[in-house]
Amino acid sequence: KIQFKRVRAKDPVARVSVMSRKKGLSGDEKRKRMLEFFYETEEVFQLKDIEKRCSKEKGITAQTVKDILQGLVDDGLVDTDKVGTSNYFWAFPSKGVQARKRKLSALQESLDSHKDKTIKLKASIAAAREQRPATAERTDVLNELKTEKGRKEKLDKELQQFAHCDPEVIKAKEKRSLVAKEAANRWTDNIYAVQSFCKNKCGMDPANLEKQFGIPSDLDYVA
Repeated sequence: KIQFKRVRAKDPVARVSVMSRKKGLSGDEKRKRMLEFFYETEEVFQLKDIEKRCSKEKGITAQTVKDILQGLVDDGLVDTDKVGTSNYFWAFPSKGVQARKRKLSALQESLDSHKDKTIKLKASIAAAREQRPATAERTDVLNELKTEKGRKEKLDKELQQFAHCDPEVIKAKEKRSLVAKEAANRWTDNIYAVQSFCKNKCGMDPANLEKQFGIPSDLDYVA
């Protein structure tokens, strides 16, 4: 006689078993199950009915039904229409068949297009090889070209070391220096204006003002 032992919920093994059974469905599995729901029922539903029945019959969490349904609608796998203030959703098996046929047709067209391109490229390569036979002279020219490309790369790297001497770089630095000089002199003007105001209107000693605000006594314009 076979005896079955009941495992208590507090048993760690039992908890692991329960957790594994409650593992959530993937997004693809939810889409698949929702389509099965539509194909099996062949009816028209409102969102609240889909949430209730898919949760009960297909194990899809009610909170995720709306997003899964919208994804199927966006992909053209589920139809929807608004009647009055309500939205209705449906998908019949024939629609799924047609959608798969369209996808298969598109893939076949893409495959045929790539096959045509491959054939044309092979023909182009063959024609180029005929026009450019592998002669000793051609080999020498290709080797020379490779050597010159190497020299050019080396010279380009050496040239980068003197980038700071580039006339365009120097010109840009001079322009930035001029902008900085104008800004500095503009602020010097502002400081002189504040000093003049404080002296004439408030009777403040310029020396005390300079000391209080850290203004250099030899402040002057940038030449």
